Amino acid sequence: MGTNLRIRRDVSLPKGYPLKPGEPAWRPPNGDGAGLLYASEWKKRSAKTRQLILHPDYVEVDDSGDLDIGSCYLERSVMRERGWGEIFNGSYGTLLFELQSHLEMTFRFDACNKRQIRTRWKEVMQAMQDDPLHRWGVRSISPLTESELEKYAEYQYPIYACGYNWLQSCGESAQRVERRIGDIIEWWQKRRHECDQVILITHSMGGLVARACAKRIPDKILGVVHGVMPALGAPLAYRRLACGTEGDNPTNDAYDNFKAGKFADIAGSRPDDTTPVMAVSPGALELLPNQLHPRPWLHVSVARNAVNGERRETFTECLKLPSESQPNPYDVYRDMTSWYRPINPDLANPANLYQDVAGGALKKIRNAIDTAESFHRWLADYYHPATFAYYGADKTHPAYGQIRWVARESAGGPGLPLTSANIRSARCLSHGADGARTIAIEGKLVLTFSIERQDASGDDTVPHQSGAAPGGRVRQLFATHGYRHQESFKNHDTILLTCYCIVKLVQERNKNG
Repeated sequence: MGTNLRIRRDVSLPKGYPLKPGEPAWRPPNGDGAGLLYASEWKKRSAKTRQLILHPDYVEVDDSGDLDIGSCYLERSVMRERGWGEIFNGSYGTLLFELQSHLEMTFRFDACNKRQIRTRWKEVMQAMQDDPLHRWGVRSISPLTESELEKYAEYQYPIYACGYNWLQSCGESAQRVERRIGDIIEWWQKRRHECDQVILITHSMGGLVARACAKRIPDKILGVVHGVMPALGAPLAYRRLACGTEGDNPTNDAYDNFKAGKFADIAGSRPDDTTPVMAVSPGALELLPNQLHPRPWLHVSVARNAVNGERRETFTECLKLPSESQPNPYDVYRDMTSWYRPINPDLANPANLYQDVAGGALKKIRNAIDTAESFHRWLADYYHPATFAYYGADKTHPAYGQIRWVARESAGGPGLPLTSANIRSARCLSHGADGARTIAIEGKLVLTFSIERQDASGDDTVPHQSGAAPGGRVRQLFATHGYRHQESFKNHDTILLTCYCIVKLVQERNKNG
């Protein structure tokens, strides 16, 4: 969601569309004050309006975003040409500034005309050797040497940004990145510069896009640095579909929960708000746990109150999915009837966009799920051969490693035996505004299920189970901490790590060329 989007000018919009062609559809604000106003604006928008504005077919990348980056030796016109206005300055402006300011400033000469390594690169060299197990989650790291910096300094490093329509499939977005890479290489070659490869630096969902692009054109990519990528998807996506956007985290203080609540106002705090957008957007569905995610990750449990002097509740786990008998997670997503379904099709079409489409909203949803499954299975566990990655492994920023629906049954109830069969076939009586589900089991026992809070170390969005998945498939994987997901590239350590990885990747060119 870090790419700015605007309403397309080249499509026919439904009658009464709330915005004009070319107007911003999604442009996260910079600063808390602007964020409050943006949250207030989105909170007022109905489910119908949300569906119309954030529809994958009605939006495109908006390159006119904020360029309040700071002084980094580039004219604003050049920043705009290089795509910096396409992405959210609040999350990525720091990274753009740091890379533009330091990548080409490797050495300096002192008053005696003696070459010195610049301060930033000394910091990078030192940081990678300082307690690597605690700081980077690895036992050892190959040091960054002066001779490697010498080879690195032989090249120029113009910094480009490339946004994408995150509502469309990552496969489509990969083609956009591929075209941008081709344009960049052609631009420099026409000016008689040696340029035939690029390095990709990714954040979050952009990692899936970049992996798909690299699979298409591996020879045009020297290497990749992935940051906080949901490599196997994230159970959080299920939670937001089923219950709306979470407005808190168990480790947050009051202010952080206030900010989380404002983001929920923007993204939609109720399933009535999130379903019309996410359920028909392949890009959003490609963030769900994929076929490689450790299973089971969806659990249904009932807790019974303590009796006979026991201090703790007793939990009965009634259902676990995906399972040996139902291994395909996409079957969970296609399930539109069970009470624990992530997608309620009755909420999917408040703007009546599909009343004249064969199969209606249900067909549109299933097409989007089919697209997501096809993309996941095509991408599988592919990574470019020269890849580094880091992820959040922070207990102070927990994420949903699993989804746990839990109900609490009072002691002295009907004592109905709970089984996988009667939990599956239970009838849903009502949905709460927060996604809670009240169900009747065999017509005898009524329980209300809610999703438990975040349970796994991570970055508040991607759990370690998914973030760590590239391990064994990339050059090196780093477990880091000290930041929230959307702010990972504002963290000083991750910027130093990114610089280190870039230098190491450039050595590939010297080996191969």
